[in-house]
Amino acid sequence: MVINPGSTSTKFALVEEDVVLFEKTLRHSPEELSGFKRIADQFHYRKNLIIEELISGNFDMKLISAVIGRGGVVKPIESGIYEVNQKLRDDLSEAARGEHASNLGGLIAFDIAASLPGAGAYIVDPVVVDEMIPVARISGHPKIERVSIFHALNQKAVARLYASSVNKSYEELNIVVAHMGGGVSVGAHRQGRVVDVNNALHGDGPFSPERSGGLPARQLIDLCFSGKYTHDDLKSMITGQGGMLAYLGTNNFRQVCEMAEAGDEKAALITEALAYQIAKEIV
Repeated sequence: MVINPGSTSTKFALVEEDVVLFEKTLRHSPEELSGFKRIADQFHYRKNLIIEELISGNFDMKLISAVIGRGGVVKPIESGIYEVNQKLRDDLSEAARGEHASNLGGLIAFDIAASLPGAGAYIVDPVVVDEMIPVARISGHPKIERVSIFHALNQKAVARLYASSVNKSYEELNIVVAHMGGGVSVGAHRQGRVVDVNNALHGDGPFSPERSGGLPARQLIDLCFSGKYTHDDLKSMITGQGGMLAYLGTNNFRQVCEMAEAGDEKAALITEALAYQIAKEIV
């Protein structure tokens, strides 16, 4: 069983060898998640939704031998597979290095696996995979270093799929991969390592359905000292309550496209701006 919690969705699937037996995407609106103070507080809500779907599908969960969750914001680590232990659970729950929906992956995986005989719980390619080269870490001021937080799981999976489609190995290609979801990350992959990527969580790169991306620094400083906003207000403005949601009141890109097609000029402009910023980051 694989589980991929995102900021606006929870995706999960049952897989036997390389055959997908069942897959489901559960969408979460801002209204549904507004009652949770912290992302970690969504744990039982999202886990129960998964269990309900499996029960309604009459799946025998005792056949599951491994539960794999999307890895969250822990310390920077190499790409790979990690077993979920108590230390990892504590890091994901406390979210000392950052709140993100991917923190729920390991927590849900462990809880489900613990209820199954002999099943193990793992995370794969967490969002803090760090393979950046030294020159890519330079920000422009010595007090601030660029860090690697991005959609490593999806980026590396897509890169391997592309490599397979052209009969190459991932480790021999140089490619650019753009992940577009609740957050947007664009990574430069050099022979199997992501040597440069925007920090898709903490305010870097293009804006997204609910993140503000790289805002003009001087104007952001002015907002910080305006006296109108708390520290938590400003963090939410950057991650969770920014981007398309701040402009249009929704993080649902399909809905925004429908608004634009129906003649909403502001929706059309924001959609075009989102595509423009992503294209600019890729180039």
